[in-house]
Amino acid sequence: MDSITECTEFPVKFNEVDSLSIVWHGHYVRYFEDGREAFGEKYALRYLDIFNAGFTAPVVNIQCDYKRPLRYGDRVKVETTFVDDLAAKIRFNYVLSNPATGEIIAKGSSVQVFLDKDTELLQLTTPTFFTDWKNRHLYNHL
Repeated sequence: MDSITECTEFPVKFNEVDSLSIVWHGHYVRYFEDGREAFGEKYALRYLDIFNAGFTAPVVNIQCDYKRPLRYGDRVKVETTFVDDLAAKIRFNYVLSNPATGEIIAKGSSVQVFLDKDTELLQLTTPTFFTDWKNRHLYNHL
């Protein structure tokens, strides 16, 4: 399988931690979203790009394996990797790490499918815009 990766980094915010200064587990999934946003910005696969092509792309599966806690004052690095798939879906793998220590904080993945933006019908074949996107951004880098 072919893949491309984007990394982004940001500080843990005060409102993301509990009374013990540990990041609440639900924010790790939000960090995955931040990674998807950074990836989409770099590779022209933003939610608005998908919407303007006539589709929405809801997350239908998300998985997260927690390894270590993040704390207030830490930074988090999100490595977001697009994984090519023959099916009509968008797959990402994620690695969250602490850039100061190099420790892996969490690993995960997500799957999004394509729905027609007007009818909300699931697309069983890969939309043309996404095939074109893969040809531009994925296959041309081999």
